[in-house]
Amino acid sequence: MQPPRREKHQQQLEELCAATLRALSGERRLRYRGARLEVNGQRIAVRAPHLHPNPEHDDFSAYRGVADSLALRLKHSDRALLQTQLPDQPIARLVFELLEQLRVESLVSDSHPGVRRNLMQRFAQWSQQFLDSGQAEGHVGLMLYTLAQMSWFLLCGGRASEQTEMLIEAPRLSLLGHFGPHFGLLRRCRHQQSIYGLHARFIAEKIVELLDQLDVQKDERNASQATEKVQLAFALLLDDAEGDGEEQDSSHANTQGNSRNSQQTFSYQVFSREYDREVLAHNLVRADLLRQLRQRLDQRMAAQGLNLPRLAKRLSALLARPQRDGWAFAQQDGQIDASRLSRLIISPQQQEIFRQERLRPKCDCAVSLLIDNSGSMRNHIDAIALLVDSLTRALELAGAQTEILGFTTGQWNGGRPLKHWRASGQPAEPGRLNELEHRIYKDASTSWRKARPSIAALLKSDLFRESIDGEALLWAQRRLLKLQATRRILIIVSDGCPMDGATHQANTSDILDLHLKQVARQIEQQSAVQLYALGVGLDLSNYYHNSLELDLASSFDNRIFDEILQLLQRRL
Repeated sequence: MQPPRREKHQQQLEELCAATLRALSGERRLRYRGARLEVNGQRIAVRAPHLHPNPEHDDFSAYRGVADSLALRLKHSDRALLQTQLPDQPIARLVFELLEQLRVESLVSDSHPGVRRNLMQRFAQWSQQFLDSGQAEGHVGLMLYTLAQMSWFLLCGGRASEQTEMLIEAPRLSLLGHFGPHFGLLRRCRHQQSIYGLHARFIAEKIVELLDQLDVQKDERNASQATEKVQLAFALLLDDAEGDGEEQDSSHANTQGNSRNSQQTFSYQVFSREYDREVLAHNLVRADLLRQLRQRLDQRMAAQGLNLPRLAKRLSALLARPQRDGWAFAQQDGQIDASRLSRLIISPQQQEIFRQERLRPKCDCAVSLLIDNSGSMRNHIDAIALLVDSLTRALELAGAQTEILGFTTGQWNGGRPLKHWRASGQPAEPGRLNELEHRIYKDASTSWRKARPSIAALLKSDLFRESIDGEALLWAQRRLLKLQATRRILIIVSDGCPMDGATHQANTSDILDLHLKQVARQIEQQSAVQLYALGVGLDLSNYYHNSLELDLASSFDNRIFDEILQLLQRRL
């Protein structure tokens, strides 16, 4: 399977996971993308090894087990309490989080036998994959694998395979001797997170002591080797454990201020801009296919029965402002018109000697629609294209200048900048490691009628890759500021946070997320451009002050435009 197809398959699986998570956990503002779980825009650490399926080897059943596991974590684990109990040492922290994950999985209700079956199947899959990879042959891998297995059977029940039983028999007895009564008390206390955490922390810290005794963590050099071995054997993200990112910052009230300060002092880096490009969208699609896509969009538009003239009038009333349009003469009040004073002498009864300034509403406004062209938007793009096409046409009828822009990356998981970074020795904190592709579907100088074919290029969703939202906002803002208008409005249409696999993996901080928040705050604090966000199935209020969650799964009708108009009224 080629990388783009593999990434597409993974995103489809993760989108199904997210839908399952919302249904089971009751969290509507939830996103699962790139093996990263976010709730209300806040990242939730996912460090248990069996919760990282591989799209090359695992099918939907594995992802369904992961979704069920994460839903139980959201439902039964208090994140604030968890943060107070986490050990300081990275490896101990990872072990502690594994034990917490197994605790919540043990709490699955008997009324959900399907969920229980999915959990057991997923853990069994991971166990076999671990053994097949040979990662249990080393001391570190065997110890951690043994702990995972014995904890699973204690908390969740079931039986180990014959191969696993033979492998862990000796190390299990040794670990039980070191853990004492703490291990046995885990199941008894699994309904009480605070008490369970005390025993889990003891076990996690004891694991670190045992690793010390294996002579792999005596000095800084060996500690680095131990980290590499644990990362290989346990498939956990030590970088996340050391940073703990947004989750830890948002868990304590006294650190929220520090989180805000870090955003203010955050410095965004770009490894290379050499391959960034700005393209006309219609050049990316064959002319005959573009005509077919436009025909498909027109057919959908005709079937919707949208009242665009009415929408245009409402937009005009909302966006237009009175402007001088000459004078009205022969008025009975107002300013005296000197040219008519002679009439007053001839006819003293003459009263129409005044003039009044004539004011007419005019929509001196520029509106830019910035569309997220990331892979996760593919499932919604038909409705989004219909929305964008309709709104652009209505805005033009109302007298506003309009642009339709899109943003994505040139490659999946990093492109040529990633290759150059690797060739240069992989320096730390390289910043953005993918090449930008900013698309122009319609510029302000082109009418809707002439741009119709180009707008239809939105439907070519196999061109959608990953997203660098912060830089796209700056690009759209720069284009708006070049337009002659008294009011400038930027509306971004997106389904969540920025995502680029290569950039996330090479940087310890979530730089794309922080940069988006920084750029959004900067634009909102300035008065030159008014920023709004339309979230596709997700609330974007964590990033944007003025945002609206769109439900495009139901029928597309005038109600959606009513909600958008209400959003625009917030600052107009």
